[in-house]
Amino acid sequence: MISETAILSKLTRRLIPFMFLLYIVSYLDRINVGFAALQLNKALNFDPAVFGLRTGLFFIGYFVFEVPSHLIMERVGARLWMARILVTWGFISSLMMFVRGIAGFYVLRFLLGIAEAGFFPGMILYLTYWFPAEARGRAIARFMTATAIAGVIGGPISGLLLNMDGIAGLAGWQWLFFIEGIPAIVLGFIVLAILPDGPQDARWLTADEKVWIVSRLEQERGSKQAGAATLKQAIASGRVWMLAFIYFAVIMSFYGVSLWLPQIVRSFSDLSDLLVGFVSAIPYVAASLGMVMIAKSSDRRSERRWHVAVSALIGAAGLAAAGILKIPDFELAALALAAIGIWGTLGPFWAMSSECLRGTGAAAGIALINSIGNLGGFLGPYLVGIVRSRTDDFALALLALAVWPFLGSILTISISRQPAPQILHTVALPNKNGDEPQKAQNGDSKGTTEFLFCAFCVPLLCLLWFVPLLLGKVPCR
Repeated sequence: MISETAILSKLTRRLIPFMFLLYIVSYLDRINVGFAALQLNKALNFDPAVFGLRTGLFFIGYFVFEVPSHLIMERVGARLWMARILVTWGFISSLMMFVRGIAGFYVLRFLLGIAEAGFFPGMILYLTYWFPAEARGRAIARFMTATAIAGVIGGPISGLLLNMDGIAGLAGWQWLFFIEGIPAIVLGFIVLAILPDGPQDARWLTADEKVWIVSRLEQERGSKQAGAATLKQAIASGRVWMLAFIYFAVIMSFYGVSLWLPQIVRSFSDLSDLLVGFVSAIPYVAASLGMVMIAKSSDRRSERRWHVAVSALIGAAGLAAAGILKIPDFELAALALAAIGIWGTLGPFWAMSSECLRGTGAAAGIALINSIGNLGGFLGPYLVGIVRSRTDDFALALLALAVWPFLGSILTISISRQPAPQILHTVALPNKNGDEPQKAQNGDSKGTTEFLFCAFCVPLLCLLWFVPLLLGKVPCR
């Protein structure tokens, strides 16, 4: 007998940790500019508006090359194209250590976006090659938790690298860019060696397991009566564009917060670069917990729309509270609440998006949603920079960001509910003696992964919250 639970557990163990690591490196290379800004803005005389614009230029390059890159990956395979993406973005990220002015920074941020274009939607599409729909939300959330974990580990690491200021004649921000670009290059070559293009190429699956996965996914695709199947249908689909606008609204706040978070923490505290890194990790730990729990609830109930809408509403409330509150501990707690809501939308959102696409439409639709949505990664940081430069305060900027997840929540609720595809939960497989077919059994996991994850994150959250106190520094106005 082939157990569905056992196969899904095996896929999770084999794929998610490595993909998780890749996305940590990707996200860390996106947001490290926020930590570098603690020194960089002063060194190169960047004002807040300039900082918001130059960080956001990454997403312009990302937007322009997103769909072509994604379609190339579908043609040449995930292994080769992901390796190319990793090596080029790692190289460009390290080159940012040589920047000496505004123009150079603009160019390299734009090139970094071009280099990384296609990575995230490629990973989402890649997960659809392995996981059936009702398990996909949790798989996506586990993968995307990397964005939160990158903030957890990236804050302290970036703080330590900034403390290398003056070593070998280099500034701390130069060491940060140089060292944090190297892992992507190394991982690019590892991808070539170990990442299979799909179930048929996975040497760690048995023949029966390969048949089960392929049959189950083919059965699922055949059951989809609605959804874009071709590039033309994806582009012409009103549902795809609605999903793109929802994602745009979420990403406005997602990157508006993450790229400015170190400076927001600095604004309500009197902490060193190192302690800013530790305190900035707190919202990311909360986001990690929220992502896993919300995705688990979404998968268990086979419901996506309300999980996205309510999570976005929580994110909006957290941002609004962070803008209104003036007590540092409460402001930090509000940012943690905002992170839970904003990051919590991601697993259910991408599960919802991938479930209404099939064939070439899946590649094109996911890329289109992600590319349009990531324009919010340009406008969100830029909006914060403009408001910050004119008011010399982050309060109004946070209130302005809160509007976007609220709008995303309203748009999500307005989407007409699409009937869930009728998916059989058993797939017939011939047994070795040619007798009656075996049936794959469906079952729920016992939550061991989530329990261990929470057992790690909850103490870490408590520890990070009191790091300034432990080191004799208390945030203050």
